[in-house]
Amino acid sequence: MKNNNFVLIMAGGVGSRFWPKSRNAYPKQFLDILGIGKSLLQLTYDRFLKLCPAENIYIVTNSQYSDIIVNQLKGISLEQLICEPTRNNTAPCIAYASFKLNAINPEANIVVAPSDHFILHEDIFIKKIEQALNYTEKNEALVTLGISPTRPDTGYGYIKYEDAETEGVHKVVRFTEKPSLDKAKEFLKAGDYLWNAGIFIWKVSSILKGLKKHAEDMHTLFSKGSQLYNTSDEQSFINEHYPGSPNISIDYAIMEQADNVYTIPSDFGWSDLGTWASLYESAPRNEDNNVLSAKHHHIKDTRNSIIHINNDKLAIIRGLDNFIVVDEGNALLIYPKNQEQEIKEVVKEMSNAFGETFI
Repeated sequence: MKNNNFVLIMAGGVGSRFWPKSRNAYPKQFLDILGIGKSLLQLTYDRFLKLCPAENIYIVTNSQYSDIIVNQLKGISLEQLICEPTRNNTAPCIAYASFKLNAINPEANIVVAPSDHFILHEDIFIKKIEQALNYTEKNEALVTLGISPTRPDTGYGYIKYEDAETEGVHKVVRFTEKPSLDKAKEFLKAGDYLWNAGIFIWKVSSILKGLKKHAEDMHTLFSKGSQLYNTSDEQSFINEHYPGSPNISIDYAIMEQADNVYTIPSDFGWSDLGTWASLYESAPRNEDNNVLSAKHHHIKDTRNSIIHINNDKLAIIRGLDNFIVVDEGNALLIYPKNQEQEIKEVVKEMSNAFGETFI
């Protein structure tokens, strides 16, 4: 196990597509959404303990979640929480974390991964990560794990890659944001496209060079605190300057512009668990093809649905096909599964109409 290996687990999102289970105050990465006794964050943390020492795992999050994280990840210190004071997308928080880790270890070889993804074959996943780390240790490369697509999904970004490879690592030709269905079908047929899973591997020196070249304003902003990182003055500096950073993803800021981007085609049973439908695809189903989480229920003539009911409620349901039914606290969601992409906007409208106590 190499002490130069570091992991940044991104755990600051609000998971709005998993409403009403996921709320602003307690989003999905902290939930036992799979019903196995561990939150998605805990599963992610445990997975990376196979890769590096516990003290080399950092959680990038919003400051409002620090108490939840410390309670869920036993043994993690407050010094391992990288707290953003505002939500400015992934590029600023990765930039901040990179400067912080560079001050700890300029030889740091870093994995950046979301906290809320489902990985079925963890041993294969770790082998792919180690393959990427071995490559980035020797090369000034920005590597992303690409998922071999199984269907023409319009909910993911796509990575086109060159057929030629070195040590199983392929040069990226271009990124394409969420495509139309026709384009997604073309990509699947072409055979040289991968889903963009948002899992990145690079040396800290490589990402800092990328920031300086392609996001100079951001690099300048965070470099001002170079003498303050990992001191008692770090958070004050971040609280003052971080809100002024641009609201931009790492894909737009760096990955789509840099010429040293590579990918490793991977297949380890991945799902981003971004929506109720993606959870439905990953979870075990009963004889009626339902994913059911409910203690007291009478469900009849209902199939192809995902149903989550609080254990203190009795649910009587009949005649649904391909629906999402979620009862949680002060909110109830009943929505066609094939139209779930609308939920995020509907919830936003409801927040404006009735206030954030329901969100």
